[in-house]
Amino acid sequence: MTQSQIQLGKNKVTEKFIETLRGHFKNHDDVKVSILKSATRDKAEMKKITEEILEGLGKNYTAKRLGFTLFLKKWRKNMR
Repeated sequence: MTQSQIQLGKNKVTEKFIETLRGHFKNHDDVKVSILKSATRDKAEMKKITEEILEGLGKNYTAKRLGFTLFLKKWRKNMR
């Protein structure tokens, strides 16, 4: 399947954002999340955002951080 792309802005991680991610994962295995400048430019904050997203999605998801971009992947089994 192809990769979907979504942006995270100044509202940061909300329930609506998590619902949008789940919608993207219905059609795609991988989602690329671009963190905009209005959200954060701090690496520690970026780590917290990653943990919040993974906590909201569940145990079947993993994330890889590269700069201010997150690559999320959905697995069939629990990975965390």
